[in-house]
Amino acid sequence: MSTWLGEFLVKERLVSSEQLRQALDDSRLNGGRLQTSLVKLGHARAEEIALAIARHYGAPYISLRHHEVDPSVARLVPQEIALRHQVLPLSRVDSVLTIAMADPSNVSVMDDVKFLTGLELELVVASEEAILAAIEKVYGEAAGADELDRLIRDLGVEPDSLELDTDQEDPENTTGERSEQAPVVRLVNLLLAEAVDRGASDIHIEPSEKQLRVRYRIDGVLETVMNPPVRLKDAITSRIKVMAKLDISEKRLPQDGRIKSRYSRAGKSKTVDLRVSIVPTLFGEKVVLRLLDQESLRLDMRLLGFEQYSLESFERSIEKPFGMVLVTGPTGSGKTNTLYSVIARLNTPDKNILTAEDPVEFQLPGISQVQVKEQIGLTFAAALRAFLRQDPNIILVGEIRDQETAEIGVKAALTGHLVLSTLHTNDAPSAITRLINMGIEPFLVATSLNLVCAQRLVRRVCRECREPVSLPQPALIDAGFSPEDARTVQLVRGRGCSSCRRSGYRGRTGLFEVMEITSELREMILVGASALELKRKALESGMATLRQSGLRKVAAGVTTLEEVLRETIG
Repeated sequence: MSTWLGEFLVKERLVSSEQLRQALDDSRLNGGRLQTSLVKLGHARAEEIALAIARHYGAPYISLRHHEVDPSVARLVPQEIALRHQVLPLSRVDSVLTIAMADPSNVSVMDDVKFLTGLELELVVASEEAILAAIEKVYGEAAGADELDRLIRDLGVEPDSLELDTDQEDPENTTGERSEQAPVVRLVNLLLAEAVDRGASDIHIEPSEKQLRVRYRIDGVLETVMNPPVRLKDAITSRIKVMAKLDISEKRLPQDGRIKSRYSRAGKSKTVDLRVSIVPTLFGEKVVLRLLDQESLRLDMRLLGFEQYSLESFERSIEKPFGMVLVTGPTGSGKTNTLYSVIARLNTPDKNILTAEDPVEFQLPGISQVQVKEQIGLTFAAALRAFLRQDPNIILVGEIRDQETAEIGVKAALTGHLVLSTLHTNDAPSAITRLINMGIEPFLVATSLNLVCAQRLVRRVCRECREPVSLPQPALIDAGFSPEDARTVQLVRGRGCSSCRRSGYRGRTGLFEVMEITSELREMILVGASALELKRKALESGMATLRQSGLRKVAAGVTTLEEVLRETIG
């Protein structure tokens, strides 16, 4: 078709000879049709080419944008053939079937359609672009099944190797509808199962104007894994809402829910909780799922990555019968895991431990855990007040967000209770000034606080493909190494292998800045010392900053300098 079509378009002055040559080169290079290349290069519009083809064959031209196609008639031709050859049945009158084609010269396709349907054919011409759009619309889920299968294959997952059961029935999914909904249901299940298999902590499903993007957060870094057709965004979101028992019809307000699932691979099964957050955006609802895998929770403080001096300081502080221990850092820095590890260490039959969390991420045996619900008045402050009447030994407050919660926590720490909580500050000394700025008197902070721990998470170098690497000494010194260490330190990196999915990293470890509140620091807090002065004194007492903690792990071959520089400041 290319030769006569090109000559005809030049003759009709729709394209120039030079434009035709460019399109023919593109078509030969990429293996596509001539008309596709002309449209892609901007030399002609799809409708103009279709009109020219119709004139050449003396066939009617039809604009499918304004034509309603009967789905029952369209499905007389299997969707595989319709997609492969850009042919679409439009209507049927008695024994005559009207079909739209982009390439009327393909007589063999017309013969196949005639054989399949047993009907006489009447031909009309439409643009390839319009026919493909109409096929998407008419065949619906059936037309998308092949594409979904391709997307699932792109994940690198064998359909039978992963299984994720939700134990939840779709209230709107009747028996007759199951087969039509199966492709999206299967895609969502495999997205979740593959995220568990890859060790992802979060799944992001993000709609934009022209695409739908799915990303996993693996070892703290977001990776794009798929771009499903944007037309599937509502179906995918609805499926997740059904699984999380959320309101399918509500698309204007944020919604939060939870999915509890069984994950199976190679005969092994485990339970995974998924925390669901849905937020309306300009181009649709964005879905974020946090994967809460009980098996990935490390409850041994010695496995978190503490340096020996920092671990000893932390252990001294939590062994005290009262006082406050704060863990600080941004969202996703591992604060919850650290606090759960502390509770696991202290959880003995002679202690009463209560927690107020938003949300309760993991259920710990022997611990009384309370889910904060601010919409009904169950705030952190309200939970803390109730806890003080429950004869507690240890109280965990998920986060100190306001003055009221801080005041009650400080008073609890001063009246014989060990209080554990988190703050959002960049380093350990800043937690002191943060509490004072919230309205807590300096003398209360000085007398109640035992320890502040700031932390970050960095990726570990893959053990399977680690190899030595060298950097110039000036770069090492700029990063924080001493001149002596810069001459002797041996750096490593991950080359990339199947074990780490070519990233060079596998797993994460913590960087810790542990500031134990000594008598000297208490005196400085009482007189209103700044965070900088407190940091200077803590360093003199042996505290290691986050950067120093990171450099020690670089020297030990645990992580890379790039990871430490990404997460810390000098």
